[in-house]
Amino acid sequence: MERHIINSNATLLEALERLNDLSGGIMTLMAVDADGRMAGTVTDGDVRRGLLSGVRLTDPVEAVMFRLHINLTVGEVDVEALRAYRQAGIRLLPLVNPDGTIHSLIDLDKRRSLLPVSAVLMAGGRGERLRPLTDTLPKPLLPVDGKAIIDYNIENLSRAGITDITVTTRYLADKIAEHFARPVAGVQVKCVEEEQPLGTIGALSLLPQRDPKGVTLVMNSDLLTTINLEEMYLCHTRREADITIAVLPYAVSVPYAILTIDNETDLVTGIEEKPTYSHYANAGIYMISNRLLNALVPGERIDATDLVENTIKEGGRVAHFPINGTWIDVGTPADLRQACELMRHLRNFMNE
Repeated sequence: MERHIINSNATLLEALERLNDLSGGIMTLMAVDADGRMAGTVTDGDVRRGLLSGVRLTDPVEAVMFRLHINLTVGEVDVEALRAYRQAGIRLLPLVNPDGTIHSLIDLDKRRSLLPVSAVLMAGGRGERLRPLTDTLPKPLLPVDGKAIIDYNIENLSRAGITDITVTTRYLADKIAEHFARPVAGVQVKCVEEEQPLGTIGALSLLPQRDPKGVTLVMNSDLLTTINLEEMYLCHTRREADITIAVLPYAVSVPYAILTIDNETDLVTGIEEKPTYSHYANAGIYMISNRLLNALVPGERIDATDLVENTIKEGGRVAHFPINGTWIDVGTPADLRQACELMRHLRNFMNE
């Protein structure tokens, strides 16, 4: 971070030297005042325009810096604004403390957002359909193109700015804990072991109480997906939802002519030849209000579908978010082969 920070009293010559050192990366300096508070930004374009207008190389940076700088405050990140900055082409964004000093710098080429979300990945299953591969290795750690399945999800969470990540385990829990003994994608992942099966959501009752106004992302750890977590979060907040479910379009084709029957007269009112019906399928990814998760009974078995049904019955708001991109549930050897081929193709495409 220090490479990008310069005192506003430094000379333009020093600024040019510092910018030259940043060549090949993001060539932007954050100018701070004597107390370390954010004062403006400086690029080589700012220096060039200043020199053309008569500013000298011995003059201070504050003579050319852009004072209407854009920043975000710790604890008050506006995800909508952050997305707008990224779409406007801003590549480096300061995250400042309440006193105006710089807390950190956000490289929007590497981190797409800063979602105020915790994440829990469910990794307790045995992976029976993938035996014998899962006899000695838990399914989330099976390699896909040289990388554990679960690590793809950790990387996707990290890119969205989610760093509070917990993995719930049961089967071969020690191997998963060993895997996460070291940070993945710069994140120190926590592990919580279930003593008994608690369903697809019950393990969250073992976690500490969370801010009731916050949101937790819950997902299966054996998925490979390119879901846009920022868009899902914005969908969740815009709809003021208690739960948002990621879904996949799913079409069912009937190979017969289907009759429409009037229930009162029992007469046929229509016939449709081999119709196709469109539905949404649950993708195993949820954003859930912490208020609901804090109400879970510790140690009680409950599935995510139970929580959804209970929320609807109690008048809660349940939204859906269609996934536009890749989604693979790695449940069978065929799924694993498809996942390996897909990731190999994507890697080759990105290297071209």
